[in-house]
Amino acid sequence: MKHSSERILTTHTGSLARPPQLIEAMAAASDGAAGARERAEGMLREAVSAIVRRQVETGLDIVDDGELGKPSFLSYVNDRLEGFELDPNSAASPWRNSREAASFPEFYEQSSRGAPAAAPHMVCTGPISYRGHALVRRDIANFTAALANSPATEAFMPAISPADVEHWQRNAYYPSAEEFLYAIAEAMREEYQEIIGAGLLLQIDDPQLATYYTTHPGASIEDCRRWAMTRVEAINHALRGIPPEKIRFHTCYGINMGPRIHDMELKDLADIMLRVNAGAYSFESANPRHEHEWRLWERIELPKDKLIIPGVITHCSVLVEHPELVAERIVRFASVVGRERVIAGSDCGFGTFASPVPEIHPTIAWAKLGSLVEGARLASNVLWGR
Repeated sequence: MKHSSERILTTHTGSLARPPQLIEAMAAASDGAAGARERAEGMLREAVSAIVRRQVETGLDIVDDGELGKPSFLSYVNDRLEGFELDPNSAASPWRNSREAASFPEFYEQSSRGAPAAAPHMVCTGPISYRGHALVRRDIANFTAALANSPATEAFMPAISPADVEHWQRNAYYPSAEEFLYAIAEAMREEYQEIIGAGLLLQIDDPQLATYYTTHPGASIEDCRRWAMTRVEAINHALRGIPPEKIRFHTCYGINMGPRIHDMELKDLADIMLRVNAGAYSFESANPRHEHEWRLWERIELPKDKLIIPGVITHCSVLVEHPELVAERIVRFASVVGRERVIAGSDCGFGTFASPVPEIHPTIAWAKLGSLVEGARLASNVLWGR
């Protein structure tokens, strides 16, 4: 994993808006229309090539495939894990009973109207195993082909954490929550190994680590910390034997353009996050609820040779951050952990679900990423005295 040795490197958290034609083609393929699968696969290859090229042209250093081959960053596991079937008793959105919804019921009721239908939840009814080898290899092949003639500095591919699968799917087979969790971890390990084996960096996406407190109003901070430590142990179990410098870890508070007064604070989470056997840690820090938390890194001891990827642009607002503000944010972090240990990133993804109406309009997302690149250039001038 490259460090910012000569300038501040730039990246993002993975998901980017899918072209509408690709969404339509993937929907047709899932419905089994004649010839639809072949058309969708061809469009996907072209779309991945285009999204890699767009990232490089924007100036991003560390790129991915935009997660274009997945219906969402989370529900894609429905097609990759054995031992599950459609859940006839799918739970309501976890946000519906969250601390946020309890504090702002009118806002969340209004914001839920017209929202895209959620992907189906699954229930575990048998032993869990990984069956997604062909799909992850397809995604890897499309991505590595797009990278073949690309000047990108480095490449990563995201995969969901065991805790998020545990949260998304219901257990009706394993005797305990821990057995369910570790069965998921063992299965997802196969996907992680496929990505690492292809020579890519692996990003573990784990929003649950930060959002569990918000969506479980009966749990105290200490309850959530105990829960989180067990889930980090499961991640490390799944990552055993993989060099930490091949791993990026990302947590966030989800696609939630809300008041956010009940977000778990970084001071209650950072030490647990740093227990993940990763080389870099990506977290939210650009939205107004968390921007002040950069000062925590004056007290947090970042382990040797580890990097941080703070969000310096956010998905929580359609305002495009000024490059000078982005530069200020980067310089703050560099001042407390060292310039070589900061990579400039985003708070969360910009296309987490394959929806015709993305959370952030693509034109705005690309403008934000352009501001990220320009802000990193300005910060580099300051930090390297140019």
